[in-house]
Amino acid sequence: MRLGVGGTRRKWTGALAAMAAAALTVSCGDGSTEPEPPGFEPGPLGAVTLEAGAAVSIRSMLAMSVWPSGGNPARYGVELAVRDVGAVRGRAIDLGDALDSACGPEGGRAAARQVVADARVAGVIGTTCSAAAVAASPVISQAGYVMVAPSTTSPLLTSDLAGNPNPDYHAGYFRVANNDLYQARALSDFAFNQLGLRRVATVQDGDPYTSALVAAFAAAFEALGGEVPAATSIAKGETDMTAALGELAAAGPDGVFFPLFEAEGTPFAAQARGFDGLEGATLISGSALLVSSFLATPQSEGMYFAGPESDFGPNVNEVTGKSGADVLAAYEAAYGGPPSSPYWAHAYDATTLLLTAIGTVAVEEGERLHIDRAGLRAEIGRTSLTGLIGGISCDDFGDCGTGRINIVHHTDSQVTDIAQLPVVYRFAP
Repeated sequence: MRLGVGGTRRKWTGALAAMAAAALTVSCGDGSTEPEPPGFEPGPLGAVTLEAGAAVSIRSMLAMSVWPSGGNPARYGVELAVRDVGAVRGRAIDLGDALDSACGPEGGRAAARQVVADARVAGVIGTTCSAAAVAASPVISQAGYVMVAPSTTSPLLTSDLAGNPNPDYHAGYFRVANNDLYQARALSDFAFNQLGLRRVATVQDGDPYTSALVAAFAAAFEALGGEVPAATSIAKGETDMTAALGELAAAGPDGVFFPLFEAEGTPFAAQARGFDGLEGATLISGSALLVSSFLATPQSEGMYFAGPESDFGPNVNEVTGKSGADVLAAYEAAYGGPPSSPYWAHAYDATTLLLTAIGTVAVEEGERLHIDRAGLRAEIGRTSLTGLIGGISCDDFGDCGTGRINIVHHTDSQVTDIAQLPVVYRFAP
């Protein structure tokens, strides 16, 4: 059974209808050229108004060109969720074409501008990367829209988890991915208390994901009594890691934490393996390298990775009634194999969260359907539901994830299905 969320639970009604080309108008709180009919008053951010038969429009902004290992599984998760939800208030769901936000500020900003240029769009799923979200979030926010992110984890986008917003937080931004402050706590405890490491060097590439994560890890690790003897950076696109590795080796670490993406992480891991002075150092990375294509490389063997849970099989999304096993089977049938990233499930849940909130706040008036933008923001913020990833509820700054982190140990490059990797540590806040 598919359930609406908010107040009482309601059955989702209506089968997936044919797409309609009916007109759609937007009213603005500061005086619209197309006033709403009597009885409906839009809030300060305006509203989407759907004429008879018009579909509910949402969009996705995901990294398909720069980091397809992360972006494509999320895209497929969105598509499966739209298929499984089927309709909102009896209206078809128009997903449109996925927008490529790449994995940087230029792509994120461009995709966001394309979204807000279309007044029919009620909300957006994205982005994949934190660097893209930092640029996209203010565009989406200022236009009065909402975005729900499946995999952006930088603390800069939300808060310090102690009630204080961070610099890149903007109203209307939500995420079901975990704030990396949780990952920093998990990694520091695992490295210090489980692996017995005392001197862990860090590497970052300057973007909001890697820089904020290594800073949070350093603070948490040092609070336990550990030391970060070297903290170096590399440039995006860099493949010769000699200088960075020389700096790290000179510091004599017993571990190296490098939460890089594939383009830089693959050569870094390969060159670190045989670098004089780093032969015995434990290599640790984050979810950006926890993708099938990197796991298939020989340099990945022996590494530890921190990331979200990936064993979703028995969990059930209450909106669609589908279990993780159900959706995974559908994923493999539709797309030819298992997901290359665990964030497919987060994208599925993010989509059901957005569509459920739209269905709850939508106001029917005759044959029209109104979706108030301010009301939609508020509804997402107060909605609680159970998804494939577990319980989802949002704090005041858009963090809606579970906070749970798994650390896996990868020992065999023949095993590239993330869900099959052995979990050696579980963290729950």
